Amino acid sequence: MPDQGHRTVLTFDFGMKSIGVAVGQEITGTASPLEAIKARDGIPDWDIIQRLVDEWSPQLMLVGLPLNMDGSWQPLTYAAKKFANRLHAKFKRPIDTCDERLTTVDAKATLFEQGGYKKLSKGKVDSASACLIFESWSSRQSS
Repeated sequence: MPDQGHRTVLTFDFGMKSIGVAVGQEITGTASPLEAIKARDGIPDWDIIQRLVDEWSPQLMLVGLPLNMDGSWQPLTYAAKKFANRLHAKFKRPIDTCDERLTTVDAKATLFEQGGYKKLSKGKVDSASACLIFESWSSRQSS
């Protein structure tokens, strides 16, 4: 397994209807968006996640935690933590979580700059948010 700083990280922006996904590389500190996964009440198609794990062979999985602006937990935070625990149980990979406050706002702004309103589809925003979650987490790892 690659040393810390050289790992591939599968990153998730958890949502009840859509889960954004990105694959990040610690060595560059950057991530690329993948297709978002539809969810039903926060439950994804686990076969899709299995295919992503098989394709990318991540050494770590990262889940964004949707905290309130004051840092407190909300119902969606608990659901995201439960999703992280299920990822760990199903795929036996290390899991980390990261504060994701304001990533959706930043993702929408970036996508709008790149192509206006047509770039703002829900899946694109969620996966762009997953990229930002990884990049935020990665920058904290190296400091």
